[in-house]
Amino acid sequence: MLETAIEFLRYFIVLLFGALVAVDLAGMRRTRKNYLVFGCFVILLFTLQVICLMTWGMAVTTKVYPLLSHLPVVAFILLYLKRSLLISLASMFVSFLCCQFPRWIGSAAGSVSDSVTMNHIGFIAAAIVMYYFLQKYVLKSAQHLMERSVKSCLLFAAVPAFYYLYDHIAFVYTDFMYSGTRAALQFMPFFVSIFYFVFILLYYEETQKQAIMQRERDMLDTQFKKAQTEFASLQQLQQNAAAYRHDMRHHLALIQALAYQGDIEEIKKYLTTAQSDMDAITPTRFCENETVNLILSAYAVKAKQSDIMLTVEARLPDSLTLSDTELCSLLSNALENAIQACENIRDSKERYIKLRVYTKNNKLCIDIRNTYQSELTFQEGLPVSKEPGHGYGTKSMAHIVEKHSGVFQFSVKDGWFIFQATL
Repeated sequence: MLETAIEFLRYFIVLLFGALVAVDLAGMRRTRKNYLVFGCFVILLFTLQVICLMTWGMAVTTKVYPLLSHLPVVAFILLYLKRSLLISLASMFVSFLCCQFPRWIGSAAGSVSDSVTMNHIGFIAAAIVMYYFLQKYVLKSAQHLMERSVKSCLLFAAVPAFYYLYDHIAFVYTDFMYSGTRAALQFMPFFVSIFYFVFILLYYEETQKQAIMQRERDMLDTQFKKAQTEFASLQQLQQNAAAYRHDMRHHLALIQALAYQGDIEEIKKYLTTAQSDMDAITPTRFCENETVNLILSAYAVKAKQSDIMLTVEARLPDSLTLSDTELCSLLSNALENAIQACENIRDSKERYIKLRVYTKNNKLCIDIRNTYQSELTFQEGLPVSKEPGHGYGTKSMAHIVEKHSGVFQFSVKDGWFIFQATL
């Protein structure tokens, strides 16, 4: 009686261990409802297996076991957990592979003791230890790997899937493995060796892509931090202008004293200097939005210093959906690129930048165009810089527009390089 109970407990642990590993790999959230539904699901499958075992015996139950266990687990992950078919199948194949270690431990314990009961006890103990190890060190990383991309999921599940098919074809449905032929003995090691070689090549390619993406993210972060610093500098200029206006009474007092002395030349000189100082720190007012005024004022000075004709048409309200830092990064990158392109034009009379920025239907619309000299190439809709370390400004602009569910376009027409965006 005890031996029979242990045997049925082993069958239940096999089902519970495999199903639990599969749903953990698929990312089942640890909620009371999920565990209750999962528990009922496992008990239902175990009941069906016991009925099948009592009705048709072990041989038939083993052959239809994929229909009694594996396929329902895939359906549970697919329908209840709402995971993709690929992740559902991958989770099941990997969980099947994980079941083999407890099975080998059980077989070893049974062989040493020459006892079927010890085989079952060895399996149960190994399954408990194995699940603890998987839960602590493996399952979360494996879950992230499967969700990373389709290619990662396919690479991760390829060997477990092939092992699953090979096990059922060679052991369950045929006696191919026991035939003693060279193909039966060498096929699986040969496949694993070939897959290992392919896996290393594909994994290297994948890691290179991830490294490139990480570098681009780092550069975009750098661009964003640069925009934050630049905006802070512009705000400081605005504060300096406010302080200068606040100190105007002191300037007037000095001018009044000079007037009493009749020193007209000194007054003229002082006024010229004061006017120059005020112009340097006072933003030009292009529209109602003070952030845009600060940015455009700074780049108007840069354009003037480079002999570039900058024309601005700005119609913006005081507040926008973009943060000040995002707005600064977007406009600064666009104007910086435009100024750099114009500076490469030898004839200063051909250096033009035209900027239109306005709102329409609560959307921010930007149109920046500049003349250019060098030939331009595009990749995936973005202009490609020929200089190393450049080109991240346009990617930063695209990232900001896409973040706000907007649309953008880089194009060239009639000698003009054009950036247009609506967000």
